[in-house]
Amino acid sequence: MRVVVGRIGRAQGIRGEVTVEVRTDAPEERFSPGALVHPTGPPGLPATLEVAGHRWHGGRLVLRLAGVADRTAAESLRGALLEAEVDLQDNDDEEYHDLSLIGLAVVDAGGAGLGRVAEVLHLPGQDLLAVRRPDQPELLVPFVRAIVTRVDVAAGLVVVDLPPGLDTLADG
Repeated sequence: MRVVVGRIGRAQGIRGEVTVEVRTDAPEERFSPGALVHPTGPPGLPATLEVAGHRWHGGRLVLRLAGVADRTAAESLRGALLEAEVDLQDNDDEEYHDLSLIGLAVVDAGGAGLGRVAEVLHLPGQDLLAVRRPDQPELLVPFVRAIVTRVDVAAGLVVVDLPPGLDTLADG
């Protein structure tokens, strides 16, 4: 599956380098030399670009892309989103890509349906699953082992053991 990993900003210098607004938690992997990115946005963009090199400058990622040799070519890419192929199944038993969780059915320990994962929120204290429930306010479930007892992406299921009252907090 393709996911957005960055957005091209302005040209950097005269040799075709571009700045990139990073939108991935693995920039060293996604933008390593030889990596392929797929620009989307303005018409006329190439289908695929190969990363020739990268460096950090003032806290911003600067990319050199194969075939982009001068400032004019770099400026023509400005504003393009960069997508990369991501294997959502490439997780260990304790980590999940956000996109693989969205849409999964959420059930309680007894198998009663609670709703579907609408979003994964990454807050400073902990991650939360935002569960959209039919005809009820959204339920925020702490994404911790004590509460989320099972995640089965292949089966499309998240099993939760909610502490008493957690499902009514949103009701106000």
